[in-house]
Amino acid sequence: MRIILLVLTFLLCVMQYRLWLGDNSLSEVSRLQQQILRQQEGNAELVERNALLRSEIDDLRVGLDAVEERARHELGMVRPDEQFYRVIRRPSQS
Repeated sequence: MRIILLVLTFLLCVMQYRLWLGDNSLSEVSRLQQQILRQQEGNAELVERNALLRSEIDDLRVGLDAVEERARHELGMVRPDEQFYRVIRRPSQS
């Protein structure tokens, strides 16, 4: 009976060592959870930044179309591969 008690005590000590100090110990699990939280916060910031950049890209795309339209109508600009025809109406004689 005494030998069984010693063996069980030894096994308990080995298991406690692994729990507190060995690979995948509680301290390592806690450290990894903190690292995961920091990474998730960083990811959230990057998602916000990406959304902001995506909206800026959309604005620039729409803005370039607006700039091009204004340049065509107000300044008469054309692209190099286009031909521009201007129709001038004669003044009506009344």
